Amino acid sequence: MQGLSSAEAARRLAADGPNELKEGPRVTALQLLLGQFKSLIVWLLIVAGVVSGALGETQDAVAILAIVVLNAAIGFAQEYNAEKSIAALKKLSAPRAKVRRDGRTDSVPTSGVVVGDILVLEAGDLVAADARLLEAASLKCGEGALTGESEAVEKRSGALTADEVPLGDRANMVFMGTSVATGAGMGVVVAAGMGTELGRIAGLIAEAGADEATPLQRKLDAFGRVLVWASLSVVVLLFALGLWRGTEPFELFMTAVSLAVAAVPEGLPAAVTVALSLGVMRMSRRRALVRRLPAVETLGSTTVICTDKTGTLTVGEMTVQALWVAGRSYEVTGEGYGPQGEVRFEGKKAQGEHEAPLRELASVLVGCNTARLAREGAVWTTVGDPTEGALLAAAAKAGLDQEQADRERPRRGEVPFDSDRKRKSVIRAMPDGRLRAFVNGAPDVLLGLCTRLYTAAGARPLSDEDRREAAARISALAERGLRVLGSATRDLEGPASDYAADAVERDLTFVGLSGMHDPPRPEAKEAVARCRAAGIGVVMITGDHPSTAAAIAREVGISEGGDAAVAGTELDALGEAELRERAPKTVVYARVSAEHKLRIIRAWKANGAVVAMTGDGVNDAPAIKGADIGIAMGRTGTEVTKQASDMVITDDNFATIVAAVEEGRGIYDNIRKTLQYLLAGNTGELLLMTVCVAAGLPTPLLPIHLLWINLVTDGLPALCLAADPIDPDVMTRRPRPPSESIADAGFLRTMLFTGALTAGAALAAYLSALRAGTPEEARTQAFAVLVFAELLRAFGARSETKPVWRIPLTTNLGLALVVCASFGLQLWSQHGPAFGRFLKTTHVPWGELPALLALGAIPLTVLEAAKLVRLRR
Repeated sequence: MQGLSSAEAARRLAADGPNELKEGPRVTALQLLLGQFKSLIVWLLIVAGVVSGALGETQDAVAILAIVVLNAAIGFAQEYNAEKSIAALKKLSAPRAKVRRDGRTDSVPTSGVVVGDILVLEAGDLVAADARLLEAASLKCGEGALTGESEAVEKRSGALTADEVPLGDRANMVFMGTSVATGAGMGVVVAAGMGTELGRIAGLIAEAGADEATPLQRKLDAFGRVLVWASLSVVVLLFALGLWRGTEPFELFMTAVSLAVAAVPEGLPAAVTVALSLGVMRMSRRRALVRRLPAVETLGSTTVICTDKTGTLTVGEMTVQALWVAGRSYEVTGEGYGPQGEVRFEGKKAQGEHEAPLRELASVLVGCNTARLAREGAVWTTVGDPTEGALLAAAAKAGLDQEQADRERPRRGEVPFDSDRKRKSVIRAMPDGRLRAFVNGAPDVLLGLCTRLYTAAGARPLSDEDRREAAARISALAERGLRVLGSATRDLEGPASDYAADAVERDLTFVGLSGMHDPPRPEAKEAVARCRAAGIGVVMITGDHPSTAAAIAREVGISEGGDAAVAGTELDALGEAELRERAPKTVVYARVSAEHKLRIIRAWKANGAVVAMTGDGVNDAPAIKGADIGIAMGRTGTEVTKQASDMVITDDNFATIVAAVEEGRGIYDNIRKTLQYLLAGNTGELLLMTVCVAAGLPTPLLPIHLLWINLVTDGLPALCLAADPIDPDVMTRRPRPPSESIADAGFLRTMLFTGALTAGAALAAYLSALRAGTPEEARTQAFAVLVFAELLRAFGARSETKPVWRIPLTTNLGLALVVCASFGLQLWSQHGPAFGRFLKTTHVPWGELPALLALGAIPLTVLEAAKLVRLRR
């Protein structure tokens, strides 16, 4: 073929631009850093710090702003890997391509390929652009990254008759970024750069890509707004009351700052960040790597997991599961291409009389095979066609070694597979010098070419009854969702070069059947069951065939017996409103494209679901980007999919996703109880300050007291609460509604009740000391009671339902150490002059300590009694 001239190729390149994918805008380090300051609570802290500094309270200002900076640093460090989705797509493109120009084959940079170029394709090549095939000789392409198809796809040059052909069925096309598994071919480029299927997906990623706030971020921001207005209202009210009474403006300003500090939970941003960071560490130990920190909690609110099939629910490697030879059915154990496993008959290892028939069938599986198995560390892979690799693994389990068989039976000729014949033949020389053809192919077609049948007693003529029995076995294996392959042989005479397909593939001896598929992971069924128990829906979205998808979905428990897969062509006929209505009723989608996957995700989100999407291929990237939580596969995932994701699963296992959901739920529980603990303490401080200011009493707490309580007395135990172990019952609950506020009615009741108890205990100590001594002594005693109350209450805050004595202290030793250390610091402030000056406290006699401890124990005692009452009800 002549191909384009060099001049014409240069003209087209200048007109259309290079064959490259447009790169999206990069997220800079500065943008990431500024993103850490979006929270309203963070800005509230900044304002409080600035006002404290302006009023001369440098100590308070530095403490508040240090917390803000520390929180931003942790978040920035966690999210430093910027989004590179479109740029990563370029890594899938071949660096150079072979094209026909000026009547010869040239190697040119991929970026220089233009529409109209003729690509020359060989095994191992990456395809440089979308091309319509002109020639194809035993050509198969690996399109898993683009379509989700687990097997190499056979290609041919003929025209397709259907009007609408799904991407995975376009057998006369090759696509940019896919690879040539076997064979050779030539094709004319019909699309380059952003006009290719890969380029279209790049555009979809950009379209899907606006990062939305996670449920936790939305709830904390909403809560922050309520907190701001509530704080401002109280401050303005008390400021006006003070002016009316004639209080000095400077004293009023200091009181206002104290109230603002009391209202804002300074430890909250750090506690939330630490809870998420510890969750990230725990998830990494469970093989889940989190790229965006807030995504950890989003997992806990997930209501639907949309998952790819190949490699996630399944092993991701074709595996022979069943053999039929000499009238007997055998089970093949083990998964993938490794030698682990055996051939069994009626539950026991096949030995003795079974060995000869199995070796006969294995001789065809190895004889008609051009692939080989390779070991990379502990992992076995196939070099060549994945189906042929699965046949080699089955033959090894049946007792036949490929290397030995190749030495004893050297190859003399081959009739390659093609879609018209639906079979492949390899001619080998037997040890006695005879030639034998080994044939594998579609079983129904192969059966029609056979005249004899192999049996344990030798070959005999193939009867009609034999044909019916073989056809019944083929149907039985197909109904199990297995891909069935037939095997046959024929002894030849004369040199191998004399044999064409028609001369070889006739009068065959039918040997047996092999049933294979990409098997479900052993743990997938249990993981799906755990999702159902937790109220999480599981939806399979795959580019594979509908029958295969439906069989796997039934096997792992996603669908019931009668549920059929919805194909991509059916989705094309549905409008957005129809798809939104149908989405909750459909659990299996097959033969879908990247656009279909994104539409399904959006339909679920339109129904109010919090959606997690998993995948490994380029075709999954837009849906992963558009989901609430995008999950990429670490082993088989393409770079673009990982960059589009929020989380990467390092073992490509659906069970790991479920474990990550469990972690997410546990993290939300920890954040909620930490928030409850902090806000109940702030409420107590605010109530105490408000009552005393309204009553005209001296200010009961200074800003340094409030900061010490919020950052040390409350803050350190809050960090330990954020690290509490996950409740074992967390996966037996329904998902919380996305609209549910983090501070619901029950939360607010407990917060106000706890705050009132704490304020009441501190007020009692304050009034008692004020009558007998100075305001400074009264402040010290109120300060001490508040600290003791908060430290003791930390033990009860670990659970909203379980009494404190039913929660083993050994499961959170950090909390016990922090509480003991904080008690020591508080006593030091009352008896150490230097530390007392720093905290502005006075000396408290040891004899008064039991009374202060008793007052501080009141909130914990009452709250634990309330838990018992609720349990008895």
